[in-house]
Parts: sequence; structure tokens; C-alpha cells
Amino acid sequence: MTSPSESFANRPHTAIRARDLTLTLGQASAPVDILRGIDLDVERGEVLALLGPSGSGKSSLMAVLSGLERASGGTLDVAGADFRAMDEDALAMARRGRIGIVLQAFHLLPTMTALENVATPMELAGAADARPRAEAELQAVGLGHRLHHYPAQLSGGEQQRVALARAIAPRPELIFADEPTGNLDVTTGETIVELLFARRAETGATLVVITHDPALAKRCKRVLTMADGRIASDTAEDAGSAAA
Repeated sequence: MTSPSESFANRPHTAIRARDLTLTLGQASAPVDILRGIDLDVERGEVLALLGPSGSGKSSLMAVLSGLERASGGTLDVAGADFRAMDEDALAMARRGRIGIVLQAFHLLPTMTALENVATPMELAGAADARPRAEAELQAVGLGHRLHHYPAQLSGGEQQRVALARAIAPRPELIFADEPTGNLDVTTGETIVELLFARRAETGATLVVITHDPALAKRCKRVLTMADGRIASDTAEDAGSAAA
């Protein structure tokens, strides 16, 4: 019988495969079940949304799928790697260059310029061309004139553009965006969404968007609705050219 990793390797078009995935937090005497048996297959290049209200488990599922949190049970293969078999250090190495993450709170380093925030992770990963790649990506998101500005000198929308550039510059196989417009006004949020989908289309990465906004979810070709730590529905949307 083949192992989960060997089985995954035989499916070159699969980016994510989860079976009976669980996440339990809290003390052993009072455990809290956050994810309750998730089964999920995501094809390479697919664009999908995780939709649901606060507390439904969508952000926790993203954290597990992206390697930021370790699952409590089940199997999980991401971009050809067996995430359930890895410790924290191995997960960090597996994420590097393969997974890009855009979060609601930006998480930029305040003592680094926009260029440094994008280039430094690639430099730590050993990329010799980190600076020119970072500059090119910042140009692509419209921040060529802000390369040497610090986060405190940037608007919220500009900070999220830096975070987007940081996620995409390494050309990851997978991009996770967790409420990417949550801290932005409507107009600025729409601009960020357009940039996110445009940059994803150019790179061909798999994109998973976590949101409670049905309008944003409709921009994706597939929508998973979560409730009580489970996938309640899995539907295909007519997203037109938005996720092309």
C-alpha cells in the first residue's frame, strides 16, 4: 500500500490533499475541537474561497493548510510535502518559497523599508537576485515610488500592497489571503483585490482566499462554505475572467 506522500506524488495536478483533518486546542481536560474532519482536494492553479462567519473555522483551516499551525489528526499533503510528518522547523522550511501568505494585519517589519520587507525573506532563503525581484514586484503593485519608505510612512492600502508583493515575489506555488481587505476601506479594498487576482493570474499560483464577504467569494471559481469546523458546502462559481 502506498503512503499518503507517495499517493500525492502520483497526482501532479493536486496542490492540497487533506483527509479527516482535525485541529483540537486547549487542555486535555477541556479540549476544543476547531476543525472536525476536513476532506479537501485543491488542484494546482485553482482559485477558491473559504467563506463563513467568524468562528466557523476558516482561518484555522488556512493556518493548518499553510503550515502555520499543526493539525491534530488526519493526513495533509501540500505542494508535494507531507505536512503531518513535519516538526515546526521542517514546516517553516517547507513554506519558504512555496507558500505566500497575505494577512489582514499586514505584519510588516517597522524598521525595514518597503523594499527590505519584500527582499529580506528571499535573501534569507538564499536568493541571489532578491533585491531586483523585490523591486520588480513592488513596481508591479504600483509602489515603485515608495521603495525606500517605512511602513509608518505608508497608508494602509500601501502597506497591504507591500505585504502582497512580499507574498508573491518568491513565485510561490500557493498563495493564502486571509481577509486581505479587512483593515481597508471599500475603495482601497477593491484595489487590493484587483491586484491580488491580477498577480495570481500572471504567476499561475493556486489561490485560497479566506473571507466572510460573499462578494469577494464570488470572484473565485470555487467556494467552500464552512460551519462549525466542517465544510458545509462546496460549489463552483461562474467567476468569468476574474480568476483566469
